[in-house]
Amino acid sequence: MPDPLLAVRDLVVAFGKPDAPLRAVDGVSFEVEAGGAVGLVGESGSGKSVTALSILRLIGAPGRILGGEIRFDGQDLLRLPEAQLPDIRGRDIAMIFQEPMSSLNPLMTIGDQVGEALLLHQPLDRAARRARVIELLGLVGIPDAEARLGAYPHQFSGGMRQRVMIAMALACHPKLLIADEPTTALDVTIQAQVLELMKRIRARTGTAILLISHDLGVIAEMCERVVVLYAGRVVEDGAVRAIFSNASHPYTRGLLQSIPRLDDERHRLSQIPGSVPLPGQVKAGCPFHARCQLRIARCAAEMPPLTPLGEGHRAACWVTAA
Repeated sequence: MPDPLLAVRDLVVAFGKPDAPLRAVDGVSFEVEAGGAVGLVGESGSGKSVTALSILRLIGAPGRILGGEIRFDGQDLLRLPEAQLPDIRGRDIAMIFQEPMSSLNPLMTIGDQVGEALLLHQPLDRAARRARVIELLGLVGIPDAEARLGAYPHQFSGGMRQRVMIAMALACHPKLLIADEPTTALDVTIQAQVLELMKRIRARTGTAILLISHDLGVIAEMCERVVVLYAGRVVEDGAVRAIFSNASHPYTRGLLQSIPRLDDERHRLSQIPGSVPLPGQVKAGCPFHARCQLRIARCAAEMPPLTPLGEGHRAACWVTAA
C-alpha cells in the first residue's frame, strides 16, 4: 500500500513560556491520501487551525512545535531547513485562510496577487503569467476575468474574494490544499457555490484536500474521512459514513445532535453544556469529562487511548469505546 501524501504523527504545539508550555495541540495524528479529502472538525479552540498552520510551519512566537512528525510526500517538514520551506509553501502545499478580506493585500490588484505564486514558483514570462492568471480566475468562476485583473479586493464581494483565494491557492497545481473554514461568513447560497467549486477542482486536478470546519454538514459533503478534535486531541476519527451513522464519542454525538434537520420535530436543538477548556486547563483525564453526561470517575483521572472500533474507525472514550 503506498504511503499517504501527508502523515501527521503525535504533533505537539505549545504556547506560553518555555518553562510552562500550554499545549494547544497535544499528540494529534492523522493521514491524508493522495487525491483524498479529510476533514478536521471541532468547536473553536479545538486546535484545528493551529494544526493546519503547523503543517506549513507558520506557527509564530510565542507558539512553537514541541514534537511529532509531519511527513509530506516522503519528507519530514519539521526537519527541513527554513530556507527550503518557501519552495513547498504555495507550490506543493497551498492554504485557503478563513477571512479573505484580511488575507488579501488591499494595496495590490487581484491580478498581481494571483500571479505572485506563479512569479515565485514557475518560470513564465509576463504574457504567459497573465494568461495563466486569467485562466485561474475563469476556473473559479470570476466573470469577465480579464477585465477584473486590475481590480482591488474591496471591489469584490465576499464570495468573489474567496474565489480569488482559491485561485491563488491553485496557481501552481499543489498536491495538497488546506482549506481553513473556507465558507465562514458567507451566505448559504455562496457557501454552496464555493463547496461545489472545490469539488470540481479536486475532480479535475486530483488535488488532495484537508478541510477544516466546525460544520459537520460541510465535512459530510466534501470529505471521505473525518478527524474530530477536542482541546487539542483527537477524540474520534474514521470514515464519514461510519462517524455519521455510528458515532462513538459523546462529543461527536453532541456535535451531530446539534445539526438542524428538516424532519426534526424538536422545538430546541441539542446543545453541549459548557465550553472548550483553555490550553493547560485540563491537568489529567479526558478533556471532555467536565461537559460529558456519560462520565465516570476514571474519565477525570486517565486520558483514554484511541480504541479501534473496526474499519479504520477509532474513538477515545472509557465508556462508549470500551
